[in-house]
Amino acid sequence: MEQLTVRPAEQLPSCSRIRLKYLAPIFSLCYDKSTITTNYKMEEVFHMSDEKTTMDDYSAELEASFKKIEEGDILTGTVIAVDETEVTLDLRYYAEGIIKAEDYSREPGFSLKNEVHVGDEVQATVIRKDDGHGNILLSKVEANDVLAWQKLNQYKEEGTVLDVTVKGIVNAGVIAYVEGVRGFIPASKLSLSYVEDLNEYLNKPLQVQVIDVDEEKKRLVLSARELLRAKAEEEKKAKVSNVEVGLVTEGTVESLQPYGAFVNLGDGLSGLVHISQISAKRIKHPSAVLNVGDKVKVKVIAIKDGKLSLSMKALNDVAAEEIHEETVELPKSEELTTNLGSLFANIKLDQ
Repeated sequence: MEQLTVRPAEQLPSCSRIRLKYLAPIFSLCYDKSTITTNYKMEEVFHMSDEKTTMDDYSAELEASFKKIEEGDILTGTVIAVDETEVTLDLRYYAEGIIKAEDYSREPGFSLKNEVHVGDEVQATVIRKDDGHGNILLSKVEANDVLAWQKLNQYKEEGTVLDVTVKGIVNAGVIAYVEGVRGFIPASKLSLSYVEDLNEYLNKPLQVQVIDVDEEKKRLVLSARELLRAKAEEEKKAKVSNVEVGLVTEGTVESLQPYGAFVNLGDGLSGLVHISQISAKRIKHPSAVLNVGDKVKVKVIAIKDGKLSLSMKALNDVAAEEIHEETVELPKSEELTTNLGSLFANIKLDQ
C-alpha cells in the first residue's frame, strides 16, 4: 500500500489544519493509519482543540481556505516569520504568503527585522499565485499604492498625529514616509522659527500631520508646525497659570506696534503693554519713549485667555503716590516757641 508522510499539525498554515481536521474521515477510507511513516497518529495531527469543537466553529475559516485567489487580489495575513530577506504570512489559506524585502517597502534604509514583528497584520497584493515552492508571492508596496492614499486622506480629515523619521534632505524641505508614500515637509513647516540647517533634521524623529494629499499627482505634504504651536501654547498656558495679577518684574522690549509694546519676561513668557499703559503722558507711538531691546520694569495688571496685560504707567503712578504721601517731620511744638528776646538776641544795634 502507498505510504503517506504527514507534517506535524503545528507546522501547517491554520486553514490547512482546519481542512485536514474535517477531511480526516475521507483520508481514513483511503489509507491504513498503520502505514503512515511518522510518529504522529492521525488523530494527533488533526487535534485542534477539545473534542466538542464542531464544524460550525470553523466554517468561516474553512470556507476562506477554499476561496479562489487571483493575481491582483489584496489579502490580509498575520506575520509568522521574519528575516532580512522576506516576511512569511499566515493567510488562513491552503498556502502561506511570502513578501520579499524589496516588495515590502520603498523607504530607504528600511529593515524587515527591525520594523516587522511576528503577530503584525499586513495587507498585500497577490503578484504570483505560486512562487514555485507552494507559496503565494505578495507585494505590500503594490497594496500600499491602492490602500495608502485612502488612509492618507483619512489621516488628513481626522488630523491624525503621525510619528515619522526624516529620511532625506531636498531643496526647501525634508522627506519622510507615511504608509510607504514619500512625503514632503517644507522647511517652513519644520519649526516655529527659521531653520538655517536642514541637515540637523536628518534621521531625526518628528510628529507631523497630513496637510495636503493628491493621489493623482502622487503628492503628500506634511507639517510639524501646527503641533509645535499647539504644544507651545499649552506650555505657555501652564506657565501663565503660575503668574498672579500685581506681579512686578523686569523684561525686555521685543517689538513695537502702533497699539503698544511687547515685552519678553523670560522663560517663554511675554506680554503686551498697551500704548495707554506706557506713560502718563499721551503719546502717538510707543517708539516715542521706547526702543526694541530696552530693559523695562512692568506690572501684571490682567490675565485673560492665557495672555498677560502689562503696565509701565501703573508703576509710575505708584511712585508718584509714594512721593505725594511722604511727610516731612516737623520739630516738636515746644521747639517752635520763641520770644522776642531770643529772636533779637544776636542782633546788634548801632549806638
